[in-house]
Amino acid sequence: MDIKLEKKAWYIRYRYYLAGGGLAVAGLVYVIVLALSPHRLRIDAENVRMEEVKHTDFLEYVDVEGVVQPILTLLVNTREAGNVERIVAEEGSLMKQGDTILILSNAHLMHDIEDQRDEWEKQRISYQEKALEMEQKTLTLRQQSLQAAYDLNKLKKNFELEKEEYAMGIRSKAQLEVSEDEFRYKTESTRLQMESLRSDSAMTVIRKELLRNDREREYKKLERSLKRMEDLVVRAPLDGQLSFVKVTPGQQVAEGENIAEVKVLDQFKIHTSLSEYYIDRVTTGLPATIIWQDKKYPLKVSKVVPEVKDRTFEVDLVFTGEMPDNVRLGKSFRVQIELGQPEQAVVIPRGNFYQQTGGQWIYKLNKDKTRAVKVPVVIGRQNPLQYEITEGLQPGDWVITTGYDTFGDAEELEVK
Repeated sequence: MDIKLEKKAWYIRYRYYLAGGGLAVAGLVYVIVLALSPHRLRIDAENVRMEEVKHTDFLEYVDVEGVVQPILTLLVNTREAGNVERIVAEEGSLMKQGDTILILSNAHLMHDIEDQRDEWEKQRISYQEKALEMEQKTLTLRQQSLQAAYDLNKLKKNFELEKEEYAMGIRSKAQLEVSEDEFRYKTESTRLQMESLRSDSAMTVIRKELLRNDREREYKKLERSLKRMEDLVVRAPLDGQLSFVKVTPGQQVAEGENIAEVKVLDQFKIHTSLSEYYIDRVTTGLPATIIWQDKKYPLKVSKVVPEVKDRTFEVDLVFTGEMPDNVRLGKSFRVQIELGQPEQAVVIPRGNFYQQTGGQWIYKLNKDKTRAVKVPVVIGRQNPLQYEITEGLQPGDWVITTGYDTFGDAEELEVK
């Protein structure tokens, strides 16, 4: 007798297929969930630096390397053209004002000086001869004046005597009139002669003055020529160090040519270059400091060159107080140039996160510092130690500032 078999339900017949499909769907969902969930990375707390966000003083300053230079560098130029006869001072030697650097020779100038000296000698002799002539003439004029006065006085006495004789009847009236006419003539003639003598005396004085002026002019010409000869010796304009001499013995140099350089060493300056980013903020008078052996030395910006080259511009600073003992030409110091006064701001210490994120985001820690997530931030000003946070963080928050080059694209960090 045949037994009738009952047909099994479909879910029983296909139970293995259903189980396999369910596992596949579950696996797919798991993969999708993993793909959509944030990428996590486990890190060791000892390998990163955790910093607290603080509301504290923020001082914007620039930290750069500066080089010690002399406060003043003088170019030494020739005052006369010539050939370099001898170089006296060596490069690097310390000079006093007026010390000889080198000696030039100029045959043409020496010939001109000799001609000028000869001309002066001729003028001197000529002046002496003419002075003697005028002195002799002056004596002659004085003698003539004395003689004319004597003759007039004698004639006057004779005329007075003749008038007495006429009154006594010894002389006639006609004789008296002749004597009177002669006296008047002699009086007028003597007056004219005296005027002529006075005029000649005045002309003699003027001629002497003109000759004396001519002689002084020639002497000044000679002095100028001798001064030009002194200018053939090139001397140090001030105390300092002779940094270099650009000529060699026998070389011909022109008038006004730069042949050497002297560095004044009684005071120094710090020279540095800054990024063009700061060109509108760095001005003369800004305070600065250098720290040497845990001691601060104050400076101020003394000169700003506004021309930008290779994305930088040049700045000079001078000491406003005590200088370090080891200041030497060419020595380097770290200089902090202040760009303003300290202000209260939300800040975090610097770290390599800025290089990796461009300052767009940072990992922010939870309260127990076991997990960190990306949060967007806005960074304002900065100095070599701090960043100013204008948006995204609050005082008391903790962030990770280092290790970003090993985090990849992790959205979350699990800190152990």
